[in-house]
Amino acid sequence: MTTIGITGASGPLGRATTDFLLRAVDPRQLVLTTRSPQALADAAARGAEVRRADFADPRTLATAFAGVDRLLLISTDAIGARLDQHRAAIAAAAGAGVRHIVYTAVPEPVPANPALVVADHAGTEQALRESGLRWTVLRNNLYAHMQVPVIEQALASGRLVTNGGAGATAYVTREDCAAAAAAALTQDGHEGKVYDITGPEALTAADLVTLAREIGSRGIGGREVGARNIELVTVDDAASVAGLRAAGLPDQVAQLVTSFGAATRGGFLATVSPAVADLTGRTPTALADVVRAALK
Repeated sequence: MTTIGITGASGPLGRATTDFLLRAVDPRQLVLTTRSPQALADAAARGAEVRRADFADPRTLATAFAGVDRLLLISTDAIGARLDQHRAAIAAAAGAGVRHIVYTAVPEPVPANPALVVADHAGTEQALRESGLRWTVLRNNLYAHMQVPVIEQALASGRLVTNGGAGATAYVTREDCAAAAAAALTQDGHEGKVYDITGPEALTAADLVTLAREIGSRGIGGREVGARNIELVTVDDAASVAGLRAAGLPDQVAQLVTSFGAATRGGFLATVSPAVADLTGRTPTALADVVRAALK
């Protein structure tokens, strides 16, 4: 019986992947690791084993990964510091006898990509290739649900501000990412493969404006939801950072969001892949459906 482990299992992606796995395998095959084991009491009650693992304390990792055959390594949120954490996790997994690691990365983690997360992910992918373990990389595109507040703000203000230029992004739902991860963990034949996990189409800021105008003109549930005539405002990176700071975002977050806009402008998020359907047999959810469902 193959034992499947998940890091960060109490986080949103970890929980979503766990839900798919609980429907696909015997719960006793699952080892869920987290800094907060009490947060997974529901999964433990269903038969999954919950273990404490703290990436800030590498000593906890070897014990957490003991007996695991396949491990989903979900990238941590310690941007700029997580590469060392990931390397330590890969080393601990190898020492514990893990045979195969599935890792969640980002599209096109190449030096030219200006997204601030690229160096962490590129370094982790390299560490996997050098580990001697079997590996699979899932390069998840930007989450579709994160565009809901963008549409809401556009409806409220009549403006959609972007530094992404005419670039497009293949937004994907967290649920589709989780379904793909569960498939990679439970199926054979994915060793040494890199998959772009994307939605069904790549959308520009102009496409988001069109969607917002449609929602504004039709209303939601018979009620007006905001402006119908929405202006697309294109700004440079400096103005993007300044505007996000003015809106109350911390500087680090403003810089991160702006860097993804720059990556969009450079075409690094535009690839549309059939991987979700190929891995899971399900059609990936369109951004428009996510937004309409959120604003109904």
